[in-house]
Amino acid sequence: MGTVTLGVSLAVPEPHGSFLQRKREDFGDPAARGIPTHITLLPPTEVDADALPGIERHLATVAAVCRPFPLRLEGTGTFRPLSPVVFVKVVEGARGCAVLQERVRAASGPCARELQFPYHPHVTVAHAIDEAAMDRAQTELADYSAAWTVGGFALYEKGGDEVWRLEREYPFGSGGGSVTLPRQAAESAELSRPPAASSS
Repeated sequence: MGTVTLGVSLAVPEPHGSFLQRKREDFGDPAARGIPTHITLLPPTEVDADALPGIERHLATVAAVCRPFPLRLEGTGTFRPLSPVVFVKVVEGARGCAVLQERVRAASGPCARELQFPYHPHVTVAHAIDEAAMDRAQTELADYSAAWTVGGFALYEKGGDEVWRLEREYPFGSGGGSVTLPRQAAESAELSRPPAASSS
């Protein structure tokens, strides 16, 4: 069946998601149109296509034991010179994001993988473009802020055209309402219940 490239993320809800996606395009980032605004939980990961059912079951189990938490974005930062990225900062909800991504990447599950860098939740607004444009992105969005309640996460698949498309949404199990595409915004708070010892 071949392989597919997957990612798991918190979509930034409207109107924030489209606004930041347009800004990223305006800064000259060629990847902007193909990447919905998001906070990464599982970075691009190539898997066997026949592993998808197990991955979907795992993600459903993770979502079932979580509950909504608040998230807030504010200001900008950069990973330069280590990595050519400018981002909007997660100033509330970072702990919730960190716990969630740990559960998604659990060593006992089908999404287990090591990260190239320590996990740092953020919303990328410029990547691998010229330095002047990176500086502009960091300056123009320095006063940006947005907030919302995270009610779930989503699984995306990267197409041959380099566009990331929604495959399935996973609402949290404790009162999280349905989540709609594309979910773009800021989250904070904490994730609540730890997973059962037998899950994930």
